[in-house]
Amino acid sequence: MPTLRLLTNAEITPESRPALMARVSRTVAEILGKPESYVMVILESGRDLMFAGTAEPAAYLELKSLGLPESRTPEFSRVLCTLLADTLGISPERIYIEFAAPPRHLFGWNSTTF
Repeated sequence: MPTLRLLTNAEITPESRPALMARVSRTVAEILGKPESYVMVILESGRDLMFAGTAEPAAYLELKSLGLPESRTPEFSRVLCTLLADTLGISPERIYIEFAAPPRHLFGWNSTTF
């Protein structure tokens, strides 16, 4: 159930959205060691977003996963920030990432919970 929600004010063309989402999906699966068939990516571009007093490109990410290893969040942050810098030109110091590991019984899927 890894889910990555990406909110950004960076311009993303309609043509580049599928490739960006596919790359993010693969990256999340790789860093978490989970099958990509369980990964969900939510991309919300064109958002009103101000960070550090400016509207320069910035992003807010939420990465949720059952059993998210807290000791590896610095590594995950580095990989995700590098990905956004490479693909969207967003500087890592303009990215916030919220990591969460919900309890299995509080995350639903396929008419039940995990």
